[in-house]
Amino acid sequence: MPCVPLQFLRVTKQYLPHVARLCLISTFLEDGIRMWFQWSEQRDYIDGTWNCGYFLASIFVILNLFGQLSGCILVLSRNFVQYACFGLFGIIALQTIAYSILWDLKFLMRNLALGGGLLLLLAESRSEGKSMFAGVPTMRESSPKQYMQLGGRVLLVLMFMTLLHFDLNFFSILQNIVGTALIILVAIGFKTKLAALTLVIWLFGINIYFNAFWTVPAYKPMHDFLKYDFFQTMSVIGGLLLVVALGPGGVSMDEKKKEW
Repeated sequence: MPCVPLQFLRVTKQYLPHVARLCLISTFLEDGIRMWFQWSEQRDYIDGTWNCGYFLASIFVILNLFGQLSGCILVLSRNFVQYACFGLFGIIALQTIAYSILWDLKFLMRNLALGGGLLLLLAESRSEGKSMFAGVPTMRESSPKQYMQLGGRVLLVLMFMTLLHFDLNFFSILQNIVGTALIILVAIGFKTKLAALTLVIWLFGINIYFNAFWTVPAYKPMHDFLKYDFFQTMSVIGGLLLVVALGPGGVSMDEKKKEW
């Protein structure tokens, strides 16, 4: 009997990568739109935090607005994806500094997880098996794509480390044990597709339950906070769906098992 990931891939193989990319860029799309509708609030926040003046604060908002929206359009249209990924990496770095995320471990780990998703997207955009010389095969082990996939997997699991609860009740202990086992499997690339698919289901359920921003009135600050957290989590889900669709890559135990 075929395993669950293989059955899932057979049914979804035509559209899974498209869904993964849409989920992955969703946080950038939402944040870019938010910059448009909350222009003055974002500008005033940056000016108040850094005392940089309205001009530089406005430049920051413009960079976030157009940088994120243009990057999303390029990713979804499959044009200049590598340039779009580098641009979105820059947005993550800029926001990490501007919003002082560097000193908040939870948000820093989530931003790194988001960067892991972009690494996987960057790996997906690279043509596989490209050789420098015609007729000369490229060594898979030395392919940058394989190490991008490894780095992406490792960074993605940082999202789940922020979800672990150090309570002594049975449910929290069970969730921590199962969650830790799954993130280790994804990080080392063992039973990767099954582990990643399980994490997708688990994370989606947690996201719907804890980040239900639609239940909070739009005028309350918690609405924006939950909305941001919801779409950032959806981006990590998109990265995991890319792992399900593409596999763990050459630097993984699943790949090494084929050589044994």
